Amino acid sequence: MLSRTAENLFWIARYIERAETVARLLEVGSRNALIPQAGGGFRNEWESILQASGTSTGFAAKYGDPVQRNIESYLFFDLENPSSIASCITQARENGRIVRTALTSQVWDALNTAFQEMNEMRRTERSKLSINDLIDWTIRNASHVRGAIEDTQLRNDGYCFLHIGFALERADATARLLDVKYFVLLPQVDFVGSGLDNYQWRTILRSMSAHRAFNWAYGGDITPAKIVDFLVLNPKMPRSLLTSATVVSSHLDSLARGYGRSGEAQTHSRALLAEVAEISVEDVFDVGLHEFLTSRIEQVNAVAAVIQAQYFSGEAR
Repeated sequence: MLSRTAENLFWIARYIERAETVARLLEVGSRNALIPQAGGGFRNEWESILQASGTSTGFAAKYGDPVQRNIESYLFFDLENPSSIASCITQARENGRIVRTALTSQVWDALNTAFQEMNEMRRTERSKLSINDLIDWTIRNASHVRGAIEDTQLRNDGYCFLHIGFALERADATARLLDVKYFVLLPQVDFVGSGLDNYQWRTILRSMSAHRAFNWAYGGDITPAKIVDFLVLNPKMPRSLLTSATVVSSHLDSLARGYGRSGEAQTHSRALLAEVAEISVEDVFDVGLHEFLTSRIEQVNAVAAVIQAQYFSGEAR
């Protein structure tokens, strides 16, 4: 496969997954905003969403104070924000247009339909669009694209690059969604284990469509240790860090077998997998949840960089 085609497929997946991540972050913000501010942490939950998404600097430069309405617009519609849902859908569709012949008609239709509907919403008066409807629309269309890929794409190297993109972005997303809890954590020890604390953890689970799955796996009692075990270490959870790292490593190994050689991308992905697979919940909290998540986000970015160098630009061996 041409490196340019592989890169476009990789970024289609990353942009679609990123759009869904931003939607899920918006859901966390809207749910957390419903509870009274108890003091401490960031002065509002919406600021925590900007911090976790890595867009706080760009937002501050354009809007200043973190007002909910502006944050919703910045994260959903603003094409000047490269991580907005509108930007991600636009870029995914553009990458798909470039490699149209590498996609089935169903995958292209899913990308193009999302793009056309997004443009229609951008022309609609903002007051007529509820944030919940926008969140649901994004998650539904992301699922549509992934479903079309699963149902119709050949299981070849292009399929591998698509799934590597999905899994890398999902690993980053899970870490960022978990990190929202850090940004809104209240400094008073009294709040740990309280109704507010449990509500925030449940919000994270619901934003990842994982609340019922968590109950199946652990029962209804929510504790920070169980949440971290579920979202970081549980191989049965499709959005866990361990599952994402496993998918990346598996598809990179498949590429290595197909191309007849391994490289730095495989080495880095195995290191990421080992780092997550060999750690315990107690180790995570000993390191510090925020510090652990920050380190994993950096590691995911490092894997993406060596994939870029090895397969797309030919800089690494």
